[in-house]
Amino acid sequence: MSGTSENTPPEVTPDQAWEALKNDPTTVLVDVRTIAEWDYVGEPILDALGKELLKVELTEFPEMVRNAYFADEVLSQIEGDPAAIYFICRSGRRSRVAAICIAEKLAEQGRDIPCINVSEGFEGPPDENRHRGTTSGWKVRGLPWIQQ
Repeated sequence: MSGTSENTPPEVTPDQAWEALKNDPTTVLVDVRTIAEWDYVGEPILDALGKELLKVELTEFPEMVRNAYFADEVLSQIEGDPAAIYFICRSGRRSRVAAICIAEKLAEQGRDIPCINVSEGFEGPPDENRHRGTTSGWKVRGLPWIQQ
């Protein structure tokens, strides 16, 4: 796990996130991409772990404006205090922002729950041809996912 400054959440690879989700029944994965991304690109599936993916848009499609209710929507879907909350997006940028947002909200509530960014995201960064999903990310690593 990496990440040390107050405004930089810890980060893990998709494989590390999967292992953490598998090894602790209380851990949670939150996908912060848009409805269009979930529908057309695909999404992680956690059925083999007996868990459900939480999906809350950080930026709302199609306007792509910040979801003013993001923190409340995320926290309303989480029961109790999980061991950790993992955040995933396309490449790890929005999920980093999401992890910071939720960590700050939890701190305001006096709760200490690690908020961890999945660094490569669902599709990873673009390759030399500007295509995603070819070099790294949840899909490339062969972790369970589905496309609607």
